[in-house]
Formats: sequence, structure tokens, C-alpha cells
Amino acid sequence: MDKFRMVFQFLQSNQESFMNGICGIMALASAQIYSAFDFNCPCLPGYNAAYSAGILLAPPLVLFLLGLVLNNNVSMLAEEWKRPPGRRAKDPAVLRYMFCSMAQRALIAPVVWVAVTLLDGKCFLCAFCTAVPVTVLGNSSLAPSLTPPELARLLARVPCPEIYDGDWLLAREVAVRYLRCISQALGWSFVLLTTLLAFVVRSVRPCFTQAAFLKSKYWSHYIDIERKLFDETCTEHAKAFAKVCIQQFFEAMNHDLELGHTHGALAMAPASSDAPAATDNAKEEREKLRGITDQGAVNRLLTSWHKCKPPLKLGQEEPLMGNGWPGGGPRLPRKEVATYFSKV
Repeated sequence: MDKFRMVFQFLQSNQESFMNGICGIMALASAQIYSAFDFNCPCLPGYNAAYSAGILLAPPLVLFLLGLVLNNNVSMLAEEWKRPPGRRAKDPAVLRYMFCSMAQRALIAPVVWVAVTLLDGKCFLCAFCTAVPVTVLGNSSLAPSLTPPELARLLARVPCPEIYDGDWLLAREVAVRYLRCISQALGWSFVLLTTLLAFVVRSVRPCFTQAAFLKSKYWSHYIDIERKLFDETCTEHAKAFAKVCIQQFFEAMNHDLELGHTHGALAMAPASSDAPAATDNAKEEREKLRGITDQGAVNRLLTSWHKCKPPLKLGQEEPLMGNGWPGGGPRLPRKEVATYFSKV
């Protein structure tokens, strides 16, 4: 149990690195899932494009939502977004920073899926096989002899070699190579654009808005740490509250037994020496409750925390100057204290 607790504490202290590792694992898993996925094109003019669009867009959306679900900051962002302002105003810049930070990690696996799909070429081949220029790549003299529906029905079978019978019009290998070349070109272009976009977001953007970026990052960390500390304090209070309630229950039960059985007092006499220690422990547990000793007070406290969080001000007596240091106002006179030492 201690080992699991140490691992859990390590993951909490290194949450950002842990989430980066989770996103990397999801990216590798998406590539493995696609490689193990059996792609079966329907080879019908009305279904090829819909099936290919579903394979290209649906799994990335699922991976994106899964990446958001695995991120612990989603609930924190939703709570900060929906809470009443109270005595603490909500900063939209902090909310945007938190969402962008989560979205960047959650987009890794979908980007890998789209890139692998385009580089493989099967999905693109299935979707655009009916758009192959037959007059350029095939027998241009025989192409006008087919009506557009017949030509579309024939070209829709290009991804399916077992049922394709149009080699007399267009060689299947020519169409496959043509469409896969375009798909791979789009795949590498997509990888290049996403890499450049990630570079701009991660490196260039903070250089232009460094002050705003630092403030948003600071208050985002503050909200996360404040929530963790509040949860820990609630856990300590709940533990002390439960302990005092249980002690009171057993004390009342012991009192009833003493009233009902006269010999119970004699049986409990040797343990009377431990009564002061138990009383001291009970006082310590009551001090941990901070005066909140009933269910209604606890509910009012939690409601107040949600509706009216304390302002982010630590009772600064001196006004802050332009550089952020205390000063600028009237200073109190300093008292000088002299201390004399005498040798004995």
C-alpha cells in the first residue's frame, strides 16, 4: 500500500509529465489501432465517401474526447467556468489558457490518426476513386460510351480488386497509385502544417504576450493547487468530524451500559487512568474542526466556498507601487531598539 501511495504522490507532483506520457501512449495506441483495423470499403458510389469520412473523422473525435476525459483539469475548468463570481472575479484569460493547455495534449492522438490514415491511402482511395480522370489515365476512346452513373459504379469498385472488372477502361494499379500519391502528399502536408502550428503555439506565442502568458500560467497553477489543498483540508476535517462523532457515540453507549449494569462501573474502573488522555485527544480532534461541528454548518461552508470564494488578497497594508513592491504610501515610523549585553 505504501508503494502505491508513493506512486500516486509522484504522479500528482508530476502531473504535467504524466499527462504528456498519457497523450504519447494514446498517440501510439491510435496508430496501432489503425494498423489492426480491417478497412473494408463498400465499393458503392453512394457509400464510399460517407464510410471514408466516418473512418477519417469519427475516431479522432473519440480520441480527442478521451484525451479530455483523462485530463484531471477538465472538472476544474468546468467548475471555474460555471461558478458564481462572488467576491472573486473570473479571468477569461486563465480559462482560455487552461482550455488551450488541455486541448493541445488531447489533439496529439487525433493528429496521429489523421496523419497515419492519409499516409496509408486506403481511406482516400475509397473516398475519391470515382473522381479519377479516366480520360487522362485510361482509355479515353471508350470513356464516352458509358453514362455517368455507369462510370461511377465502375470506378467505385477500384478499391476492391476481387470485384473490379474495368481493366478494359482503366487499369486498377494506375488508379490506386494515382490516388495514394495524392493521399500521401496530403498526409505529409498535414504533418508539416501541424508541426509548424505547434511550434508557433508553443514557442512564438509566449514571446509576443509574455506578461499575459505568465499571469495566465500562474493563476492556472494557483487554481489547481488551491483545489488540491481544499480537498486535503476537507478530508482532514471530515476525518476529525467522523472521529468525534464515533467517540461521542461510544461514550453515550458506555454511559447507558453503566446505568443499566452496576457491575459495569467496577469493570471500567481500571481504565479510568486513561480517561485524561482520551479527553485530551477529544479536545485535539475538536480543535481540528475549527468550530464547524454540525452538518448544517458544513453544508453552509461548502456552499459559501462555491458561491463566494475568498478574494485573492492577503491583507496588504501598504499599497503596491508600479513595480509591484510594497511602498508608495505613508510609512509608519520605525522603532529602533538597542540591546545591551553585560559580561558576568
